[in-house]
Amino acid sequence: MREDGDAAGALRTIEMALERLPRDVALRFTRAVMQADLGQIDAALAGFTALTREYPELPEPYNNLATLHATRGDLDRALQALAEAVRAMPSYALAWENLGDVHLRLAERAWREASALDKASEAQAKLRLARELIERLTSRPDGTARPASP
Repeated sequence: MREDGDAAGALRTIEMALERLPRDVALRFTRAVMQADLGQIDAALAGFTALTREYPELPEPYNNLATLHATRGDLDRALQALAEAVRAMPSYALAWENLGDVHLRLAERAWREASALDKASEAQAKLRLARELIERLTSRPDGTARPASP
C-alpha cells in the first residue's frame, strides 16, 4: 500500500502497471490481496483462482483463496485449496496452520450436528472444547476480537 494509506489509489497504481505487464505474477497476486482487503471479494476470488490455474506450483494463491472461502463459511472449498497449497509446497507452514484451523472448524461443525442428533453423546463436550479453542485463537490478549483465519 502507498505510504498515505490510500488503498484504492494503490490498487489503481497496480492496475496501471498491469496494463503494461499483464502477466506479472507478483502484481496480479498483490492486486488480488488488495481487492480482498478492500472488500472486493469476488474479484479477489477470481484473481487467486486464475493464478492457481496458471501457476499451480505456487502455494500462496491457494492459501489466500482458502482464506476467502473460509471467511465466507465455505470450509469444504477452503480445505481443498489448502490441500493444494501444501501439495505445491509441503514446507509452507502458514498453509499447514490454516489447514489446522479449517479442520478445527470442520470438527466443530460435525460435533454440532452430532450433538443436535443425540444430546446424550460426547459430542457436547467436544463441541464445547472446540468452541473454547476457537475463541482463544480468535481473541487478542487485549480482549478484542481478531479476524478469523480459515
